[in-house]
Amino acid sequence: MNAKASVNQPNEKSDLTSRVRKRMLQVVIQTLLIAAILFISSGRLDWVWAWAYLGVGVGILVINASVLPPELIAERGQIKEDTKGWDKVLGALIGIPTLGTVIVAGLDERFEWSPQLALAIQVIALVFYALAQGLFTWAMASNKFFSGTVRIQEERGHAVATGGPYQYVRHPGYVGYITSWLATSLTLGSLWALIPAGLTMCLMVVRTALEDRTLLEELDGYQDYAARVRYRLLPGVW
Repeated sequence: MNAKASVNQPNEKSDLTSRVRKRMLQVVIQTLLIAAILFISSGRLDWVWAWAYLGVGVGILVINASVLPPELIAERGQIKEDTKGWDKVLGALIGIPTLGTVIVAGLDERFEWSPQLALAIQVIALVFYALAQGLFTWAMASNKFFSGTVRIQEERGHAVATGGPYQYVRHPGYVGYITSWLATSLTLGSLWALIPAGLTMCLMVVRTALEDRTLLEELDGYQDYAARVRYRLLPGVW
């Protein structure tokens, strides 16, 4: 065996492990941040729906860690130099209403701005949240190039994903993301939280349009794929 190759292999494996750990740490910190926001803004630790919401979220994260390839997990923990400039801006903007959703939901719980929602509505919303997160996982598992930022991954041999949910819409991960944040508001019993969640949806629609244009212009095979799968987010609509 080539001596240089034998040295590079352990180094590459060690680097991958390090990047996977970095991404997992990011996810843990994000989850703890959301939990802290919910309980601090609501002023209570005995908020059953917050615990139910967090429990489902943690369950999904455990599934993700179990089924997703390490290379994909590592990729999602990085913002590389070839990330589109507009996506860096949009990513920062999207973070504001997403955090705003849980802040408003917590304050709503504390000050009771919204009327009490029917139990059935909150249960159904939690189910939709779980399904939306499941769709997001399915999209990631079906697309080994599912990055956290918009870029053409030439160093990884970027190719078009056509299996799984990509048979039905071109950006199924965004469908899951949008749905999960709208469901978050109702799961936590807050109608007011639908406002920042709606802003998140609008920004994600903009991101979808810009990413789709980038892929059409720069990714080999995407134009043919787009001709077969006509809709970006919602079949029959857009």
